[in-house]
Amino acid sequence: MRHLLRICVLAAFPLILADRLAAQEPPDSLAARVRRAEAAIERLQTQLAEQSQAAVRSRSRNRVELSGLILLNGFYNSGKTNNSDIPVYADTLAPADATGLPTRNLGMAARQTRLGLTVSDVRALGAVVTGQVQVDFFGGQQPSSGGRTFPLLRLRVASVRADWAHIGLLVGQDALVVAPVSPVSFASFSTPLFASSGNLWFRTPQVRVTAETSWSAHLGIQAAALAPLQPLAQGALLTQPDSAERSGRPSFEGRLYLAWGGGETSSEIGVGGHVGWLATTGDSALQSRLVAADARLAIGPHLVIAGEAFTGQALGSLGGAVGQNLGQGHLPVRSRGGWLQVDVRPGAGWQFGGGYGVDDPNTADLPITGRGRNVTYAGHLIWRPDGGVMFGMEFRRIATTYAPGTLAVNHVNAYAGLAF
Repeated sequence: MRHLLRICVLAAFPLILADRLAAQEPPDSLAARVRRAEAAIERLQTQLAEQSQAAVRSRSRNRVELSGLILLNGFYNSGKTNNSDIPVYADTLAPADATGLPTRNLGMAARQTRLGLTVSDVRALGAVVTGQVQVDFFGGQQPSSGGRTFPLLRLRVASVRADWAHIGLLVGQDALVVAPVSPVSFASFSTPLFASSGNLWFRTPQVRVTAETSWSAHLGIQAAALAPLQPLAQGALLTQPDSAERSGRPSFEGRLYLAWGGGETSSEIGVGGHVGWLATTGDSALQSRLVAADARLAIGPHLVIAGEAFTGQALGSLGGAVGQNLGQGHLPVRSRGGWLQVDVRPGAGWQFGGGYGVDDPNTADLPITGRGRNVTYAGHLIWRPDGGVMFGMEFRRIATTYAPGTLAVNHVNAYAGLAF
């Protein structure tokens, strides 16, 4: 019995000694720090595992991310415009329409709400592949008593992009190559601010190749073949070829640019060109052509100056020439224009600024009922407190010239939204 007691004491001695040493260990010792770090790592691994299980994935196990902006706009127009909630030009010189009612109007709409879907974590052919689909509700309204409260879904972007080390390939519908910069505006969220006032903005089906250096200020070059388009309405269901498609040739665009910085301080300057064709009677074709320059300059994190300038002809399919391709004698309308905006971000979620845009088609090229010089002045104030919530207001003055004279209208837009 005495031998058995000795054996138990000897076996328990190391455990008692270790417990004493742990109790005497200083709280900031290396061992204590290691144990705390290990515990933190275990908690982080558990959180990452939970997030990985919660992530939405497609049938092919690719990561899928849903994003969007729920946006409500309230607006007032002092006169008649081409479109009430996002006007781009004054529509008529007449003081009243055929009904004899006032042309001023006030309303609200939620059809600028936008939804997006991004597919990532895809690797193919040695490239990182990303897919994007983006829609809004700005495709028009059903002819019903509900009017604007029954908006039609519109496809904005549907593209797949493959990126290698210095080469990128994009296939699908996306923004123009020659006009990548867009002004700040949530009053004109579905149709960009300064559209028909110097902003070339259409989104077009295309195949685009981008090559870029790895320098800190990287130089890039882009080339694209785009679907030929005319700015004419199609039928409600069936699609028929327009004069651009009947030319049998795609449109081509190219751009050279220099970019530096990242995030909110990213800056870029570029110059590009566009060429397309419109079929006419016989075997001849009219040419649509453009030279454009663009810039986005971030001066620190609180100031951004952005703009574009262009000159060319038959630019209606790109959003130029106030939406007009052909004029007198069925010949291309020559036009020039551009826009400039200053955006200030002082902090605490505040953002304000203003800008100017002009589209100036050649008067001699226009039919008697054509739209001439179109000018827009705009100012904005935005507050984003936190959590994706945003509030803002924008004022816009549009002056459009017609053969009899110039008509100016004021547009005021107040909005609230939630980004997710």
